[in-house]
Amino acid sequence: MKIGILTQPLHKNYGGILQNYALQKVLKDMGHEVWTIDRDFNYSSYQKYASFIKRVLLKSFNRNIAIQVLPTKKQEEIILQHIRSFIKNNIQTTKKTISTEQLTQLHQKYAFDAYIVGSDQVWRAPYSPCLTNYFLDFIEYESRVKKIAYAASFGVDEWEFTEEQTKECARLAKQFHAISLREDSGVELCRKYFGVDAVHLLDPTLLLSKEDYLLLMNNKKTTSNKGDLFVYILDKDEKKNNIINEIAKHKNLIPFELLPKQFLIETNKYEIEKCIFPPIEQWLRAFVDAEFIITDSFHGTIFSIIFEKPFIVLGNKKRGLNRFISLLRIFSLKDRLIDEDKIDYSIIEQQINYSIVHNILNKKREESFSFLKKFL
Repeated sequence: MKIGILTQPLHKNYGGILQNYALQKVLKDMGHEVWTIDRDFNYSSYQKYASFIKRVLLKSFNRNIAIQVLPTKKQEEIILQHIRSFIKNNIQTTKKTISTEQLTQLHQKYAFDAYIVGSDQVWRAPYSPCLTNYFLDFIEYESRVKKIAYAASFGVDEWEFTEEQTKECARLAKQFHAISLREDSGVELCRKYFGVDAVHLLDPTLLLSKEDYLLLMNNKKTTSNKGDLFVYILDKDEKKNNIINEIAKHKNLIPFELLPKQFLIETNKYEIEKCIFPPIEQWLRAFVDAEFIITDSFHGTIFSIIFEKPFIVLGNKKRGLNRFISLLRIFSLKDRLIDEDKIDYSIIEQQINYSIVHNILNKKREESFSFLKKFL
């Protein structure tokens, strides 16, 4: 079967890229021909204007910062060189599309037998300017094509769709052959607002084993990380920095990070090399090298579990706290979600029984594989 996967754009999000890699690999191992549809966003004038104003304000404090709206093509090639190399070598993608019309043309060209929407926050309205595309509006009259959502995510447990979006997406959702959600709360949201049944399944990254990721990591030369406390924090602030320092001192560990030294918006035009994202394989190695992990990332949490590491999660309300609660609840690890205002050191010292976690994971994997086999 020829399958097209529609997920969030593969830009620079390690977890987002790896969930797509994992789903492709699983489907290919089942014997299918699989393509990821390279659906990108056509940035609006408003977004460009907002970015421009932000840089103007920053420049007022630092004259070395170059005012620009978005990275130039050349800058983007430098910043994302390792990520793009990974995608080129490991994920089969279609030609880039930036509109519903182009998606319709792409469908006619590739003639997919089935579409899988997911995973990641494809159904989170603020993250998807082309929201109805993720409900396959461009093939709504194609009855021969199987339409499946695999581990799609609303990201939050409150409803973010407008009344108009709800009506249109509910109509399109009813045309799906099967729907699965990444969070348990998403199942109820589908029932309540779309009037459709759904099931709760694993994020695709959890369908692969630790050994699968070690093989992937070893495809590229990596270096030992200089530390043993892996800190993968997406939204830094003083409170989180204090927690990291306290835990490092408490456990006598050396923190290390694996993100660009600076981001483009902070950097003057002569220091673009500082903005390069490290290779995905090096990011995976960080989990291998770590003795303990602190993260506020959903996929940072997942890979801590995959690599059987002790960890804590600093709940990221801005990006959707329910994602963490739903994930950790599956494995009875909800106590690893730490209150930033009150660190419980007994949890930090408490060992995770990964034998129990593996038993649960194996059962959940069977459910996820059964879903894919049943509806493809």
